[in-house]
Amino acid sequence: MIVLFNKPFNVLSQFTDNKKISMSRGNLSDYIDVPNVYPAGRLDKDSEGLLILTDQGKLQQKISDPKYKMTKTYWVQIEGNIAEDSLNNLRHGVRLKDGMTRKAIVKRIKQPHNLWLRKPPIRERKNIPDEWIEIIISEGKNRQIRRMTAAVGHPTLRLIRTRIGDWHLNDLRNGTYKIL
Repeated sequence: MIVLFNKPFNVLSQFTDNKKISMSRGNLSDYIDVPNVYPAGRLDKDSEGLLILTDQGKLQQKISDPKYKMTKTYWVQIEGNIAEDSLNNLRHGVRLKDGMTRKAIVKRIKQPHNLWLRKPPIRERKNIPDEWIEIIISEGKNRQIRRMTAAVGHPTLRLIRTRIGDWHLNDLRNGTYKIL
């Protein structure tokens, strides 16, 4: 079984939260009532978008293990206007504390038209513009996209995963799932 879930902001990619300090963040059990499925990979609580859950161990490993090089696509709202040389740095790999990232496919995009409102909304600054880019990677270091954009001087304001391999978010509403 495969479950596609559009994970909201401030939701953990797990079914329990042993450190739940307040009701301000949720977990998968708040949204998904399908038994015996587990996340294939992770999406940090500050990120939104596609999370795949499955009851198939081999599929779970194929999705989450970087050795299989399954591509993942992200829409990234960044702070500032990014220069072409910074985009090229992201494309060729940037040095992070835990090593170089693999090459990525990176392009500018317009703000997605089918974007849902985030709760709470991102902070907006009158004097600092923002821009959207799309990044496709084939690895999954911890908080990698956020660290990559910060490394080129453009902190991530909003991060939405739209695709994992051949699975797409498409028109799946935020906070909902579908079973394939």
